Order: sequence, then C-alpha cells, then structure tokens
Amino acid sequence: FPGVEFELEQDPDVLDTWFSSGLWPFAVLGWPENTDDFKKYYPTSLLETGWDILFFWVARMVMLGIYLTGEVPFRKVFCHALVRDAQGRKMSKSLGNVIDPIDVIEGISLEQLHSRLDAGNIDPREIKKAKIGQSKDYPDGIPECGTDALRFTLCAYTSSGRDMNLNVMRVDGYRKFCNKLWNATRFALMKLGEDFVPSPDAALTGHESLAERWILHRLNVAARNVSAALADMSFMTATTAVHSFWLYELCDVYIEYIKPITTPEADAAARHSAQQTLFTCLDQGLKLLHPFMPFVTEELWQRLPRRASETSPSISVSAYPEPRSDYENSQAEAEFELVMSITKAGRSLTADYNVLSKSTFFISNASEASHALVSAQADGIVTLIKGCQSVTSLAPEEAVPAGCAVVSVSDEVAIHLLVRGQVDIDQEIGKIEKKVAKATGMKDGLVAKTKVPNYETNVPEEVRETNASKIGDYEAEINVLQKAIETFLTLKGSN
Repeated sequence: FPGVEFELEQDPDVLDTWFSSGLWPFAVLGWPENTDDFKKYYPTSLLETGWDILFFWVARMVMLGIYLTGEVPFRKVFCHALVRDAQGRKMSKSLGNVIDPIDVIEGISLEQLHSRLDAGNIDPREIKKAKIGQSKDYPDGIPECGTDALRFTLCAYTSSGRDMNLNVMRVDGYRKFCNKLWNATRFALMKLGEDFVPSPDAALTGHESLAERWILHRLNVAARNVSAALADMSFMTATTAVHSFWLYELCDVYIEYIKPITTPEADAAARHSAQQTLFTCLDQGLKLLHPFMPFVTEELWQRLPRRASETSPSISVSAYPEPRSDYENSQAEAEFELVMSITKAGRSLTADYNVLSKSTFFISNASEASHALVSAQADGIVTLIKGCQSVTSLAPEEAVPAGCAVVSVSDEVAIHLLVRGQVDIDQEIGKIEKKVAKATGMKDGLVAKTKVPNYETNVPEEVRETNASKIGDYEAEINVLQKAIETFLTLKGSN
C-alpha cells in the first residue's frame, strides 16, 4: 500500500503454535481447573511422536508441564519413523512424491496421480519431473490395499531406524495376506461345520496328535513373542511373529496337514480333536493379529462360534492371548521339525528331478525311534508333499529300493525318491557326486578348525559341540550319498 500509513497490532488472543502445543497434555484435561479428568489422567504414560519435533514440541511440553503443574507430563516417548518414498527421498510437494494414505487405502490410477500434480501449486517446471517420478514408482497406479494392510505395513516397517522407505508393493503384499486370512478362515469354518461346538475352555484333552501339539506349542511361542515385542515397542518383531505363525505354520502346515483328518470319512475322535485345535488357533490367532489388522480380524472373529466362557461382544475387548503351560511342548516341536525337514527335502527332490506327480518316497532310518515317528506321520507327509503318492518308512535293517535319488535330512534320517525309469542314470550319478564333493568340502573345513592349536581350551564348549554335530551330519550325508551312487551303478549294470 504505497503512500498509505497504518498501524499493525498483534492479536492478543493467539498463542504461538509450538507454545500452545506445549500446553496440550494438561490443557485438554481442563487445566488450570483441577478437574476430575485432570486428576485421573494427568500425568499421562506415553507420548508417540516423530523424531523431527523433539525440541519443537516434546521439550516444550516437558518444560511447561513441570513449570505449570509441577509434574513431568509423561514418562515415555516413543518416536516413530519418518516415512520416505520407495527411493528414500523425503516426501515433498515440490518433488510431487507425497503419498496420500487414502490413495493407498482406496487405490488410484496413474492418470489420477498426474492430475493431482496439475491441480496443485507445484512450479510448472517441476511438474514434468514429478510425473516421471510417479510413472517410475507407480506405473500401474496404486492398487486398492485397504486400511488393515497399510496399518500392518507401517508397523512392520517400524524399527530402531529413524526413516522408512515406503514401498507400496509391500502394502499390496499385506493386502494379499488379508485375503489369505479370509480364505483360510472360511475354509476352516467349512472344516468345522455348522454344528461345531467349541469346548467350554481351551484345555487339552490328552489325545492330541503330534501336529496338534506342535501347532499349539507354536501358538504359545507366537503369543509370548508378540507380547514381549509389544512391551518393548518393537513393532517389527511383533508383526513378524504373528505373520509367521499365520502364514508359515497355521496356513501352510497345520491346515494342510489336517485336511484328510477332517473329512467325514475320517476317524470321528481324531476329527473332533483336530477341529478343536483348529478353532483354538483361529480364535487366538485372530486376537494376536487384531492390534495390527483390526477390521478384518473383527469381521472374521464375529463369524466364529463362541466358547461358553467367551462373553466379549467384540474381539477388541476380549482377553489378549497369553502363553499357557499346558501348550508348552518342546518335544513335540523337535519331533514335528523332523517331519517338516522330511517334507522340505521331499519337495526339493521332486523339483530337482521333475517328478511332480505320483511320487514315491522311502525314508531310511538309523534308529527304531525315528522309524516309529516317521511311520506314524507318513500320511501327513504325503499330504504336505504335493503330488506325493506314498511314503514308506524303512526299519534300520531294511534296504532302500534301487533307483532312488536321495537327500540326507539328519544323521539318522534320509529321504529317497524313486526315479528309476524317469531319469538319466549317468546324469544323476554326476549330480550326486557334486553333492558328495560339496559335503566333503564343508566337513573338511570344519575338521580343519578343530585341529588348530589349543582348540579344546580356547574354543567355547557350545561351539565345539555344534562343530562336532555338524561334522557328524556331513559324514552321515556323505555316507547316504555314496550308497545312492552304488544303487544307481547297480541299476545301470542290471540294465
């Protein structure tokens, strides 16, 4: 206003932004009056904020809290990570790389993202550069991921670091995990049946199979790990624990393992026990996951039948899972880990030799104990190895049929795939010889370590025990592989 004289006065009723924010912990509770809310809720317990405003905001709240109330306004401060784009750049309007959470939740096309730039206040010279960045990061736009997937991703990213590079494809991955939860729970409800009634409590009957005892033990491990991680505010550890339980233990193993047991033709007592364990895992698994995925877990939990002891109207106010002493079973875990090792080795063999259907396996055992265990779990192993026709557990004195490829599972157990008539024998002998060479090299390397001066006195006992165990495993593997070569040579000679 050239040539005009005027006087400016500060509005007396406006506080500085950070000053007024510093009053927040107690001002919102009725301070300076000694209200009921103030007496009940102040001081608070935890402040969650970002690293970048520790001095601007947190320090002011502490100083003003002490000065005006005589107390520190909170005892703990949890600093979340700062969200950057997938390339690690700070989100900025000028770069055009700001991700709107609503766009991740609801989805948006690349064309719509570009139109946002055109409608904004970015310098026209920067719009072209920003559009190139959007096209690189989201060539197909952003898929509809939902609130639960975004929430879970942010928790999974949260570690001790100060920044997180948000890759939307990872959010989409957790959206698919939500679909997995939905489909697994629907399938499980079909296996339970409309007339299923869960037991009044979750106590063991004493008739649980090995697979049931294993999955309940793993449920215990998940509950313990998630609770400990939440107490430490280690959200990455917590999400990893619950994600692993659901995906790699409950869905990929237990639900698959009990499919033959839960058919109408199966033994009624075994079916009922498997169903009760399945229900326990669904109920407790959804509760474990609820803080990270509140919407899908509530929806699924409401579809489950209720125990007589469950009176909560919502999963959000139900008791959070705690480890139970009766579920703790390290022996079942060790025994079932052998089953899983056999399964993984069997899958690997079928892939290596391209025998993907009607595969026939023989399990050689060095002890009667492993023979009995594998015999009892043979049907389950057949179920877990896709396309498997049969699994036969061999007693220690029984010979492996000629024409089998082999993988050593432990120093006591090896799995053999019948490949006679389906593969080139010379080629397979060559493959096995390479495995022998590799195992021999690994064994010789470990043996060399045990020959260093003062090995027995300078190396900790647990390390020496581990080395000795590994050397024994390699020797057993080499022995099994050499026998496989002999059987192939015999087969070749007979042809």
